[in-house]
Amino acid sequence: MLRNLKLSICYDGTDFHGWQRQPDLRTVQGVLEEAIRQLTGFEATTDASGRTDAGVHALGQVVHFHSASPHPPEVLVKALNALLPRDVRVRGAWEVPQSFHATLDAKAKLYRYVIDNNTIADPFQLRYCHHVHHPLDVAAMHLAAQALKGRHDFHSFETRWPNRTSSVRTITHIAVNRMGGFVWIDVEADGFLYNMVRAIAGTLILVGVGRWPASRVADVLAAEDRAAAGPTAPPQGLFLVRVRYADDRE
Repeated sequence: MLRNLKLSICYDGTDFHGWQRQPDLRTVQGVLEEAIRQLTGFEATTDASGRTDAGVHALGQVVHFHSASPHPPEVLVKALNALLPRDVRVRGAWEVPQSFHATLDAKAKLYRYVIDNNTIADPFQLRYCHHVHHPLDVAAMHLAAQALKGRHDFHSFETRWPNRTSSVRTITHIAVNRMGGFVWIDVEADGFLYNMVRAIAGTLILVGVGRWPASRVADVLAAEDRAAAGPTAPPQGLFLVRVRYADDRE
């Protein structure tokens, strides 16, 4: 009988064309499935909690796949990391019930968008931050962001509409914080639309630099029109931090 195996993985998305397997392109799913094939001798199809775009990173992506592999989880972690490229790591592995599905069973995901707000960009952070040289008003950004908390139609923050049955999602936590020259936006929700967090980040940056008042974000949400929101922030500042499932104890 095939085992159902769950992995927690992290990756630097800079040199990947996103998560999803694509012909002749380097993707996270592609290199992970190749490592599984080399280890087990069999093809495997992996399902992730969600697809990340080109250039987007993950600290806690969750994946599952079915395999006849006899390797215990701790051996699976070591063996896959020996086969994977250095920009992808398996952080943990577990055998889970056959019913578990990394995509369908996800209850919430936390994304973080990181901004280098130093006057001069840190060259060592260019792969992991969006540089904004103008000083950001973090208090105004955080106040504006609270209009997005709760259950709403997020059509204004969705690229390529419609790409889902509904644009309604529930944001349970959204906050903007600063430490030194770095600002980050945390958004946790029960699901996300295409480029939703990056559109939120681009909109809040307009508030932070003083081009928009904090009150305008509520108007953008109510408009249900992508043209009403700010630009889509670039991908390198975005991280999938955590995925929550019903049986998580955190």
